[in-house]
Amino acid sequence: MATVTLKNLKKSFGPTDVIHGIDMDIADGEFVVIVGPSGCGKSTLLRMVAGLETVTSGEVQIDGRVVNNEEPMDRDIAMVFQNYALYPHMSVFDNMAYGLKIAKVPKPEIADRVATAAKLLQLEPYLQRKPRELSGGQRQRVAMGRAIVRKPAVFLFDEPLSNLDAKLRVQMRLEIKQLQRELGVTSLYVTHDQVEAMTLADRMIVMNAGVADQIGAPLDVYANPATEFVAGFIGSPPTNFIDAALIGGGGGGGGRIGIRPEHVRLTDQGQLEAVVGYAEALGAETLIHLRAKDGGQITVRQDAGQPIPHEGQTCALDWDTAQVMRFDANGMRQ
Repeated sequence: MATVTLKNLKKSFGPTDVIHGIDMDIADGEFVVIVGPSGCGKSTLLRMVAGLETVTSGEVQIDGRVVNNEEPMDRDIAMVFQNYALYPHMSVFDNMAYGLKIAKVPKPEIADRVATAAKLLQLEPYLQRKPRELSGGQRQRVAMGRAIVRKPAVFLFDEPLSNLDAKLRVQMRLEIKQLQRELGVTSLYVTHDQVEAMTLADRMIVMNAGVADQIGAPLDVYANPATEFVAGFIGSPPTNFIDAALIGGGGGGGGRIGIRPEHVRLTDQGQLEAVVGYAEALGAETLIHLRAKDGGQITVRQDAGQPIPHEGQTCALDWDTAQVMRFDANGMRQ
């Protein structure tokens, strides 16, 4: 186990800056998720910690040791990728044991480490199978087992669940969270899925075009987004943004206001009128999608059982002003 420190970490490819100075102290045993859309720099940041990308400037420290110039194998890290990268001709046991064999770990210790990891990951019945005989979730468990047997100081996950179906992703992220808690290993996890970030992270880094727009605990980031980008990216369905001019004095000096769908309600008289486009009845809740006067989309989340307006109906919208988030013209929270 170890701490990880990022000090003004920057990365450029030629004249193009892709990581613009990331600072963060990651505690021993902490689970940090790096989340953001495609192209925001999240995987590049992880690969810099792993040693798979060179650092342009700044420092990566693992347990207080600057590792900028160390090879990946010398950093005491283990990485799990989205494509499993298993050897197809080897059994599950041999896939998990391969790195230890290369490191010349004694055979009895290899057998013990693999057995321990297999029990943790519920892979004991599959140790003699080949990867082609496993499901996608089982293959990902083998990839995690290969990392676990190394007993690294830091786990690095690069979108490990992207190739799984939706139901299996839910199951696997719960298993990853439980496993990380049991092992107590410091972990960095990259994903574009904000639901994964919210459910897995002790803290998360929300990346936006190479910048850490906000770092914090998931519920704090959700409740108090620092920028318009974070407010729009974190939360499903996303935050509604409304031109402040449409609601007069409620805008507080221009820019835009943001209101989460669960804080908007349909009323007889409200602060804004909008036309219903369509409604999604999802069982426990209904999402009603409307179009405002400025053409902007507004989503209302309401509990099942409440009346659902019909398509084309004009509705009044209201909200609790205490729940309104105000952003200036640069997208910064006011």
